[in-house]
Amino acid sequence: MQRRDFIKLTAITGTTTALASCGNPEHQLIRFIPDDELVPGVAEWKPSVCPLCAAGCGLTVRVMEADAEVVRNGEHGLVKIAAAKKLEGQPDHPINQGGLCVRGQAAIQLTYHPDRITGPLKRSGARGSGEWKPVTWDEAIAELVSQLDGIAGEPTELTCLARPRRSRRLELMTAFLRGFGAQAPLPFEVFDDNVLRRANAISFGREQLPTYDLARSRYVIGFGADFLGTWNSPVAQNAGYGAMRQGHPQTRGTFVQVEARMSLTGASADEWVPIKPGTEGVLALGLAHVILANKLRPDTAARAGGAIDGWSGGLSPYSPADVEKITGVAAKRIERLARELVEHGPAVAIVGGAPLAHTNGLFTALAVNALNGLLGAVGQPGGLSFMPQPASSSPEPPRAEPARERDSFLPPTKVLLIDGVNPVFGSRKALKARDAVLAVPFIVSFSSFIDDTSILADLILPDHSFLESWTDSLPESGAAVAVVNVSAPVMRPLHNTRATPDVLIEVAGKLKKPIALPWKTFDEMLKASMPEAAWTAAQKNGFASEKDGLKANPESRIPTTARPAMYEAPQFDGDANTYPFHFLPYASQALYDGSLAHLPWLQELPDPLTSAMWSSWVEINPATAARLNIEQGDVVEITSTQGSVRASAMIFPGIAPDVIAMPVGQGHESFTRYADKRGVNPIAILAPVAETGTGGWAWAATRVRIARVGDPDGSLIMFAGELREHPHEHETR
Repeated sequence: MQRRDFIKLTAITGTTTALASCGNPEHQLIRFIPDDELVPGVAEWKPSVCPLCAAGCGLTVRVMEADAEVVRNGEHGLVKIAAAKKLEGQPDHPINQGGLCVRGQAAIQLTYHPDRITGPLKRSGARGSGEWKPVTWDEAIAELVSQLDGIAGEPTELTCLARPRRSRRLELMTAFLRGFGAQAPLPFEVFDDNVLRRANAISFGREQLPTYDLARSRYVIGFGADFLGTWNSPVAQNAGYGAMRQGHPQTRGTFVQVEARMSLTGASADEWVPIKPGTEGVLALGLAHVILANKLRPDTAARAGGAIDGWSGGLSPYSPADVEKITGVAAKRIERLARELVEHGPAVAIVGGAPLAHTNGLFTALAVNALNGLLGAVGQPGGLSFMPQPASSSPEPPRAEPARERDSFLPPTKVLLIDGVNPVFGSRKALKARDAVLAVPFIVSFSSFIDDTSILADLILPDHSFLESWTDSLPESGAAVAVVNVSAPVMRPLHNTRATPDVLIEVAGKLKKPIALPWKTFDEMLKASMPEAAWTAAQKNGFASEKDGLKANPESRIPTTARPAMYEAPQFDGDANTYPFHFLPYASQALYDGSLAHLPWLQELPDPLTSAMWSSWVEINPATAARLNIEQGDVVEITSTQGSVRASAMIFPGIAPDVIAMPVGQGHESFTRYADKRGVNPIAILAPVAETGTGGWAWAATRVRIARVGDPDGSLIMFAGELREHPHEHETR
């Protein structure tokens, strides 16, 4: 579908119908009187918030007149509406500073998607059959109220799954659940950062993701974090990185990336350092050893250093020669990098992604934190800091507890609420997520689309799109000041949908034992959560910060009793002789964790490193491919102890010879016409291995084998056609 089709809504359809029915007045579409005062051809820019990740980027939305096909009092017709036409970054927003990533640009398709659920649905066939019947909102809410009243005497039988994104919406949902007597929403996220949060609590006393002052840094070393692509706050980090590289006429900052598979961020580095998976923390301590042993700078690591076993003794087990044996990084390179970090300061180290998804992920994060402490990067210009957080409107703000590796996907429950997550797609096979969801007697989804999980629901109460409702977020990182994003609707709802927070408030009041929520509407809650001056600023700009009178929580440090961490070799599922390759799933630059696979603009976006699109692929080192007689586009089978998947081979030089990688995002059984049964889901073959320090899922700890099973089948779609500009330049006739 072309962009033009989304922007014009369904005006073309309506016009065609009207023309086809000339001479048949009973078939003509009615032109309704518009609800908005519109000036033809004049655009209005309104603030909003990007909902596609947790970064909390501010938006400006271009709103103009457009035709929409609607149903009023049972009659079909056309009406002029103020429709969102284009999204841009908010120029003065503290997080994104006017920038907007490609995923944010595509967010407008959430509103105009042709497969969007247009009203409440009740299951009419077997679960998973996709058979639904429309119901009214009164009927839908009455059904949910009846189910909740039925478990009023056993409130723990109510469970909610939600994304652990900091927001007033999550606080409201938490207040609803606790008022009922249930536990707070269970967090679900494929690529979570709980290991790093826990490490930061131990090292620095702050259980949150850091903000990096890249603009004033002169040397950056990254350990696996795709901070220019998909990790943390990528737009803010891109802005800082650009300033580091080009903002100082006489000094160009240096960037080194350490990882087993070249990411978009790694492709931007001055130096790319391949490393054995799970040994990144050893390299960080090897760098620290060189600095300490040669007294290149005083030891300022303090608490962060004390979290590492052997720090006070100079890290003698981590000499460059010893580190080379473990990591595969040459001792001379370790010596050089350590000296460069000191000589070209201010310097900062960044860790995230796959290095923290091994069984020793917490150790790796603590090691990099200690290196940052030694470099004097904590709380200093060009280093890292922790973004002040706004005061909560609820007495006990929800926390994203680590999703500990467990045998059962859900606790025993009779009513399940699902908000914004797709666990059937995003869970490893061992959790049997689909079976666990099917075992719940009554399931309610607030999804706007039929996906792998919502197709199993008994009742779907579709949410407004973010452009049609009050939207908020509480950014965790990306700025030096506390920021609250709050934006009003920029356009009227296109369909018979309702804002989920307002639905919960209505349900709370209709229970036999009502939940005493202090707000009548979601916007009332938002207004009550901040001072009047901050609220006024948010109405104008879509956000408020400390300069607008926003109050931040006083800085406090979490005490720690954790024992100093020791290096333990990473453990992998699968015998190395049978499964000789490390398997690395990674967040897609377009589809992220699969939650954006239904957006066609992102499906057709060429991958920046391979140019592949609309498909799944398996990245393999050229030397490894040659040894196994695998060529570009061949169908290969990847097998782990959990199962196998088949996809096309992508010969990729930016990957270690003993590593196989696949992007996450495709492989949905149900997720609109653009993602249904397209490609394969690599999550399905990941093993249920735990990170030992936090109990979280070590999604990078699976070993696999690879085998060629067929010739190219045409499923690999590449924008470039070939990886090389002149692929046949060395051939002779």
